[in-house]
Amino acid sequence: MKYLFTTLMLVCVCVCVCAQEIKYTQIKDDKSRYFVELIELALDKAQASSQFKLNESSKSFNQQQQVERLNTGELSIMWAGTQPEYESNLLPIRIPLMKGLQGHRLFLIHAEQQNQFSQVHSINDLRKLRAGQGRFWGDTNILKHSGMPVVTPVKKESLFYMLDGGRFDYLPLGVHEPWDEVHRRDGLSLAVEQNILLIYPMPMYFFVAKDNAALRDLIERGLETAIADGSFDQLFYNAPHVKNALDKANLAARTVIRIPNPNLHQATPLDRPELWLQL
Repeated sequence: MKYLFTTLMLVCVCVCVCAQEIKYTQIKDDKSRYFVELIELALDKAQASSQFKLNESSKSFNQQQQVERLNTGELSIMWAGTQPEYESNLLPIRIPLMKGLQGHRLFLIHAEQQNQFSQVHSINDLRKLRAGQGRFWGDTNILKHSGMPVVTPVKKESLFYMLDGGRFDYLPLGVHEPWDEVHRRDGLSLAVEQNILLIYPMPMYFFVAKDNAALRDLIERGLETAIADGSFDQLFYNAPHVKNALDKANLAARTVIRIPNPNLHQATPLDRPELWLQL
């Protein structure tokens, strides 16, 4: 019995020592914790939890820095809205982590301008107004491609003050974002627009380095299993920031305006409705 106990202890120690590290950027908010929970779910569904150890970096990196560190091996995985550059230089796991919610956009507007937006019923109506977006955001080219005027400062924080000052008319944000942004800036005259939902396909993926196909295949297999058994949707719809946003946004009652995303890779799984948010 003592021999058996010692053997089991040695096996446990060996598993801990030999577990491969999956390292990701330092996270600073509960919303990002969701993606870590998705990795944990994928490992569990792939029956690989004991073979890998998740490790958060001691440093926080922006997306471009994460791309660089994936290729040097300092990080193992990142999550980001897809861009052609990322899909060319990294291995994407083409399962939309937010079910395309990033491409469901509500507007921040000046608090006194709701009546103006209540008259918007089509893309042509929206083209008469000016959007604000970060100069290097992937969404900026999507809006411009559909003929919408876009004001593009470099710094994100400038957008809120420019909107308050009337430099443009609306700031499109992800469904889960606008209320928090208004709350953080209660000194500005900002409000969440009440009637419009702009939709374009914008998947957020996990990415790994080009030479890490084994990790890509493992995470993909686990996520596919989670989608099939319903545990992916259970995690997504019960994530506090998603649940809160969907409760507040009243998406089904809004006027939907759809535009294309010219940046999507031809392998984007648009033909799999179970991967996308359905209104």
